[in-house]
Amino acid sequence: MPKMKGGELIAQYLVQEKVPYVFGICGHGNVGILDAMYDVRDELKLISPRHEQCAGHMADAYFRVKHKPVATLTSTGPGSANMVMSCATALSDSSAFLCITSNVPTSQHNRAPFQELYKHNQADFAQVMRPVVKRAFQPSRVDMLPLALRQAMDTMVTGRPGPVNLDIPYNVYQEEADVELPPPSHIHRAHRPGASDVDVAAALDLLAAAHKPVLFIGHGATLSQAGLEITTLAELLGIPVITSPNGMGCIAGDHPLALGFIGRNGAYPANEAGRRADLVITLGTRFDDRSSSSWHEGYSWNFPSTKLVHVDIDPQELGRNYAPTLGVIADIQVFTRQLLNALPARTGITAARYAPWLAEVQGWQAEWEAFVRPHFGDSTNPLRPEFVVGTLQKVLPDDVILALDSGVHHNWFMQFWQAKRPQSMLNSWGYSSMGFGVCGVMGAALAAPDRPCVAVVGDGGFTMAPYVLCTAVEYNLPVVWIVWNNFAWGAIRDLQYGLFDGREIGTAFYNGTTGERYNPDFAAWARACGADGYTVTRPQDLGATVQQALKNKRPCVIDVHVDAEVRPPSTGTWQLPPIPYKQPIYGKPWKA
Repeated sequence: MPKMKGGELIAQYLVQEKVPYVFGICGHGNVGILDAMYDVRDELKLISPRHEQCAGHMADAYFRVKHKPVATLTSTGPGSANMVMSCATALSDSSAFLCITSNVPTSQHNRAPFQELYKHNQADFAQVMRPVVKRAFQPSRVDMLPLALRQAMDTMVTGRPGPVNLDIPYNVYQEEADVELPPPSHIHRAHRPGASDVDVAAALDLLAAAHKPVLFIGHGATLSQAGLEITTLAELLGIPVITSPNGMGCIAGDHPLALGFIGRNGAYPANEAGRRADLVITLGTRFDDRSSSSWHEGYSWNFPSTKLVHVDIDPQELGRNYAPTLGVIADIQVFTRQLLNALPARTGITAARYAPWLAEVQGWQAEWEAFVRPHFGDSTNPLRPEFVVGTLQKVLPDDVILALDSGVHHNWFMQFWQAKRPQSMLNSWGYSSMGFGVCGVMGAALAAPDRPCVAVVGDGGFTMAPYVLCTAVEYNLPVVWIVWNNFAWGAIRDLQYGLFDGREIGTAFYNGTTGERYNPDFAAWARACGADGYTVTRPQDLGATVQQALKNKRPCVIDVHVDAEVRPPSTGTWQLPPIPYKQPIYGKPWKA
């Protein structure tokens, strides 16, 4: 066997696995592998953002768009600690990347060298990562690398995807051993388990007995690329479809059967259908608190009186919050195809059976549209939130990749955005990390360079990660950031107004000298970095400015001043125990 340095082995393996990018930042702890990457720089490109957390969010977003993992690389100590947030974000939303962190040399373990965590165990950084990754590996010799690399790569994508940590003492990058590249990983062959014939028959029995079924789809549907099958099933039987944010686009958002998101800031038809359904077929979702109105019966769902078929590739999610009538461990695309293939042999499961139910649902859709649509044309200064969402829906092309950050703007987009394609609406949903949309849009642009990539981010979130402009200019990434500028941490300010009688503290931005609302000039900030920058304070300027930014194909920031006093109309509820929860603004709870 040939002698290889550890760094060479890692770089060659990533090339073998057709990993196109490593997102990472240099440090004394990883210079050894950087030298090895120099030799393969035409096949494995290093993208170096200005912050490690950004590298992780970029890798996360890359996987969500491409469904192929890339790698990140950080040095010892603070650089790797900055990866905790992005790994937690990816793990919460079932997104995969190989997180390579560096550690102190094995000869210095437990001697408290520079940046060692040693309080409870030597070189203990892998224990920091354990809660936020699917698996942590710590090979301490070069001859341990081949197995660790293959297992890490396999673990990322087997079953429910997730980030995997490979923590490497930095002497291992430069030491040599007689090693060979490990066999290819199965990352290029998706594992797609199906349901048993018994489970398929049981699901069809429940459909045959139901009069008011709905489909509830989530990120599992997106990851299995089941959009075509789900849309076919819904159209064949006339069954309405409710989506979680990470499931949006699996059925086109403007499809007549698409009801949108459910929960406190969901759409009224989704909540009304959810609480009145007699059967819910859940495909790759987990019923978190925001999509279930904090599990309060009658607000979004009515389990256990409503029958539940819960399908997920991860056994741990079955019955986590609602005990299913039928739990099925299966890939969503495979299971949906199994239903479609078995339907012709069954009688009584037809669109005609559910037609009265669909007519009810269409009535709720018409009511909701009549209630919300007038505000989409409101011409105000600052701009009304509905106007911003509606204008972007009109001017952004159907193939746009929209990356959303955490904030009040995200509530508006969950409620009203209509994603036209799968893998085109990127959300930090499970962990709700500020910075994901700001940084992740650049990973999306690398995953899909032929598609426009736009991030809608809050003013608070953008000021957490303004360094993204440097990276976009350095690597010529023509992404557009639309800053939802309401001069506040608007989502939390709204909670203070709704739950604490408007006792606002720490949630709005003020100039320390004048006391007036304050934010930096985001457009000038962008221009200072070499990007384009625009400020929009008049509604008539928004559409043309966005179109110009897309046409220029350059990094760009559009600072949009949005009315902070207009809040999304709640149609479900959400509770922060023990604070009492609020009743919906539109619609009423209903119990079976």
